[in-house]
Amino acid sequence: MRVRLPVEGPWATVRAHLTERLSGAGAGVVDGLFDAGRVVGADGRAVAPDAAFVPGMFVWFHRDLPAEVPVPFPIEVVHRDEHIVVADKPHFLATIPRGSHVTETALARLRRELDIPTLGAAHRLDRLTAGLVLFTVRPEERGAYQSLFGDRLVRKEYEAVAPYDPGLVLPRTVRSRIVKERGVLAAYEVEGEPNAVSRVELAEHGGPGLGRYRLTPTTGQTHQLRVHMNALGVPILGDPLYPVVTGPVPAGDFRRPLQLLARSLEFTDPVTGVAHLFRSARTLRAWSSYDEWAGQ
Repeated sequence: MRVRLPVEGPWATVRAHLTERLSGAGAGVVDGLFDAGRVVGADGRAVAPDAAFVPGMFVWFHRDLPAEVPVPFPIEVVHRDEHIVVADKPHFLATIPRGSHVTETALARLRRELDIPTLGAAHRLDRLTAGLVLFTVRPEERGAYQSLFGDRLVRKEYEAVAPYDPGLVLPRTVRSRIVKERGVLAAYEVEGEPNAVSRVELAEHGGPGLGRYRLTPTTGQTHQLRVHMNALGVPILGDPLYPVVTGPVPAGDFRRPLQLLARSLEFTDPVTGVAHLFRSARTLRAWSSYDEWAGQ
């Protein structure tokens, strides 16, 4: 069971909050969970009974952590200061704990590797997408950085490899209304007021009918760039959902990563006022070595 601690409250420790929250479970239940090491944080480590209460922190208990297949690619730190960490996430690594992904997430890895237990995500990337993710160091500052994304004050640029269509007129701005239903793998477009806007440009073309595209979203709907590229008739290579749902990528299958990369993040720091521009050093394999990528 996953529990998110309240954003405010009188509790000094995680144990104190859970004792009050689970008061109906019977005396000694919470102490027993802590004694058995069955209350764990996002990094998979047992939470100590005297661990300080951290607003918004997630903890798990009453179940063993699921067996997770390690994602065999490193996560690189592009920038770190006393307020933020910018990481360059590999394909197949989830951003935050969710569902069956707990310890094999960017957040859990960075908390362990950087020894920052208060680290939190200001936004997230799909598990299959690689590239830049912004994390916050101090919980009290997280809202300011999250607001950058909600208020569209971050310029995000992506790179994708997809088929090249000489008849497709680019650049263009794609606008549509995208719906993503809970429990349904793929999102889809419907009639109505647009809630998803993406700028699509062709950076170059070559190889076996491939194009390298520059994608600039101004909104952040789930799977937005994947849906828009598919709607243009040039679905992103390696996509298991568009144009045809082939099912989720099996755990441990790292052969054909989705050829989508969050290339850059640009914003003015809401705490320090510093203008930031960060760029990923990753490359998309299908563009640099299509035969190798396709032969996997």
